[in-house]
Amino acid sequence: MSAVPLERITIEPNLPATTCVIWLHGLGDSGAGFSPIVPELGLPKNHAVRFVFPHAPEQPVTINQGYVMRSWYDIKSMVLHNRADIDGVLESEVKVRALIAEQVAGGIPASNIILAGFSQGGVMSMFTGLRYPEKLAGIMALSCYLPNADALPEQLSAANSNTEILQQHGDNDDVVPLSAGKMANTLLKAKNYPVKWQTYPMAHSVHPTQIRDIASWLTARLNLA
Repeated sequence: MSAVPLERITIEPNLPATTCVIWLHGLGDSGAGFSPIVPELGLPKNHAVRFVFPHAPEQPVTINQGYVMRSWYDIKSMVLHNRADIDGVLESEVKVRALIAEQVAGGIPASNIILAGFSQGGVMSMFTGLRYPEKLAGIMALSCYLPNADALPEQLSAANSNTEILQQHGDNDDVVPLSAGKMANTLLKAKNYPVKWQTYPMAHSVHPTQIRDIASWLTARLNLA
């Protein structure tokens, strides 16, 4: 387990938290990039959802000439089959699992925790969630791909074989091609995962309609209605 807990932004609900969304940012961003989305979701005022927006460690990134930035893993190439440094993915998986363990230790069961992420963060939410040994409430994968490109991760967890997965992608994405998200979707459906696929008229970003759809999905997964 990671010796040093990840720094993060935590947004507490008005009521004592009984559920949690751990939301992972993309390359070069930080937890501050997505934390402003919470009020935009328009969740019920009496919800009990804690939102955790961790900051990835800083490390050199090959495709950015070795520039040091927040990154869940090194990106070696823009070619999908050689994009993700799998050793770095595995290291970050340990860190994400530690975040889940913190919540469980604090009284929120894994079955009340959603792993969410955008781009690189979405890669980590899918990879970690599909392999996590305890049942999760859901996995949200925004504008992302599988680190193994054309294969599901090894050591898939039976506990999460029927966990709801939300995949969303921009149909004009110039960073993570729509085809990369569709490839992941095809593999998930072939294994009978309950995955929902949605696209939006956007590039590598977030769309207002998408935020409403995320709110609806979270409401259903966390029984907020």
